[in-house]
Amino acid sequence: EVQLQASGGGLVQAGGSLRLSCAASGFIFDDYSIAWYRQAPGKEREGILCNSSREGITYYSDSVKGRFAISSDSSKNTVYLQMNSLTGEDTAVYYCGAAETLFLVTSARDYDYWGQGTEVTVSS
Repeated sequence: EVQLQASGGGLVQAGGSLRLSCAASGFIFDDYSIAWYRQAPGKEREGILCNSSREGITYYSDSVKGRFAISSDSSKNTVYLQMNSLTGEDTAVYYCGAAETLFLVTSARDYDYWGQGTEVTVSS
């Protein structure tokens, strides 16, 4: 059974950092494209990062470019979202997704599996 487990959310002060984790079971992350999306209260889900490790390509939305980065630990089959210089605009529930393709995909509908979401709150 394919599962994604997102974790690491919490309360952080503006200007601080947080690292989210997305652990996979039932498949190997390296063979999939990975995305992080977020949904702020009252707003639509926003794609903030999409990655294809096979292509070596990462897409960042303008809202997080230069502040957020993806990394991975193959031994743990886990990807991470490092978030720096956080602001109140980053307050949201964050979701990781996986697409059964080696190629970069940036549309949410192309992702086959989603984690349950982890909540991030940035206080001013």
